[in-house]
Amino acid sequence: MQYASNLTFRVAAPHDAQAIRTIEFEAGQRFASVGMAGIADAPPMELDIVNRKIGAQQIVVAVAADGSCVGFVMFEPQPARFYIQELDVLSSHAGQRIGAALIEQVAQRARAQQITQLTLSTYREVPWNAPYYRRLGFRDIEEADLDAVLIARRDAHIARGLDESKRVFMRRDLA
Repeated sequence: MQYASNLTFRVAAPHDAQAIRTIEFEAGQRFASVGMAGIADAPPMELDIVNRKIGAQQIVVAVAADGSCVGFVMFEPQPARFYIQELDVLSSHAGQRIGAALIEQVAQRARAQQITQLTLSTYREVPWNAPYYRRLGFRDIEEADLDAVLIARRDAHIARGLDESKRVFMRRDLA
């Protein structure tokens, strides 16, 4: 896989927190183009959540040559898998395979801990959501195959007001 060569990847540091929130907000703006104004208008994650994830070393950032963060992936270790909570890249850096590289960073961390699966939940029809993840080797998880952890995640999404009828859980097995 060929990625943008001028990038480095590292675990997020406390000084990255505001940049992560900015990237999340800017990336969310794309949802206005698919009629999802609620996502586009949503504020970024609370700073304390970002700081907690940074402290737990559960965010990896993509850093440009000038030192600025241009993307991030946030994940959560779960029994036997890592759950990808969020993946965002600045629109100015779209199309450079940064998202794919960030997913691979999480995959490497998972493999290092003998974790054999990545999972996520995303929008079925949004082009840069489920169709994108399928190109990266993720497969849909059928409703009947959701385990208790993923069902709890779905219930949390519903409680936050997400329309789960438009979403799908996906998994990628790691060799």
